Amino acid sequence: MTKKNITFNDIAQYTNFSKTTISRYFNNPDSLTLENQQKIADALVALNYKENKVARILANGKTEFVGIIIPNLYLHYYSQMLNQLLATYEIYGYKFLVFVGNDQEEIERRYIKELLAYKIEGMIILSHTIHSKELAAYKLPVVTIEREDQYTCSVNTDNYMGGVQATSLLYKNNCDILIHVNGDIPPSVPAYGRIKGFQDICRERGIPHELILTHLGNTYQETADSIRLLFESIEAKYPNKKKGIFMSNDTHANILLNLIVRKYGTLPDCYRLIGFDDSPVSTEAIIPTSTIGQQVEKIAKEAMDLLVMQMNEQKKRKPSPLPAVIHRTVTPVLMRRDTTE
Repeated sequence: MTKKNITFNDIAQYTNFSKTTISRYFNNPDSLTLENQQKIADALVALNYKENKVARILANGKTEFVGIIIPNLYLHYYSQMLNQLLATYEIYGYKFLVFVGNDQEEIERRYIKELLAYKIEGMIILSHTIHSKELAAYKLPVVTIEREDQYTCSVNTDNYMGGVQATSLLYKNNCDILIHVNGDIPPSVPAYGRIKGFQDICRERGIPHELILTHLGNTYQETADSIRLLFESIEAKYPNKKKGIFMSNDTHANILLNLIVRKYGTLPDCYRLIGFDDSPVSTEAIIPTSTIGQQVEKIAKEAMDLLVMQMNEQKKRKPSPLPAVIHRTVTPVLMRRDTTE
């Protein structure tokens, strides 16, 4: 025999409340006294009530879904961040619909329309293709991570501090030349702070340096091929110098490290290397790699906390718009490992 599904009418009869009151308990509990909330909660236990989530979505339009768009999964930072965002379900109870944009603007717009069709309650955006002004125009709670954020709430690492930390560590390794490899990104992108931090330390201390700003590719293989050419160029340009190289992320640092070790059998004294992220690849590399830790778990939790705050406001009868977008910054942590002395 199948068990009877408990309805609002059953709960109303058990508690002697109206069905309207029972509905308010599920959709707007603060409108009831604490005493009445407790009576209904006790009734749900006594009746062994199992919530019909589909019915609840149809009733109040709230899906408890959040959309996520990330640029790719081959960079370890994004896969690690996605993992930490998904883990926040245990804290906040929101489920996630995830799309990988691969830096294709029109495709990402199509993904957003798809997410909106699923009645998501908010979005977390890590991809860089769509300007924050356009994202804000969707009139939906949005939090961005490590991308341009003029019109949206955001959580970012203090990239400038990270750039200073990485450059200072290489400087202390007595390198003859410091090299920073990054994309040719505008100042509006948080990661530009890594470039600025590198330049400022080199200029302040009179350190010979080279800044290499170039797009390394959209796939792992494209990136590996680009870094191989980059390595050959550095080898030819600085044959008798101790080179301190600051890569923009741990995936790129690991690719370069593998090329160096394949040629020399180890990391020779003429190379010092640091990445950025503190993703698992930095500790599991053939030689554990120094890096700047972004505290990804903390960033993910801060992003969801900021998004949930906005989504909760939207659930009120008369929601109040934020007076201004909120930008939160997480302090990076220098991780010294075997690729620096």
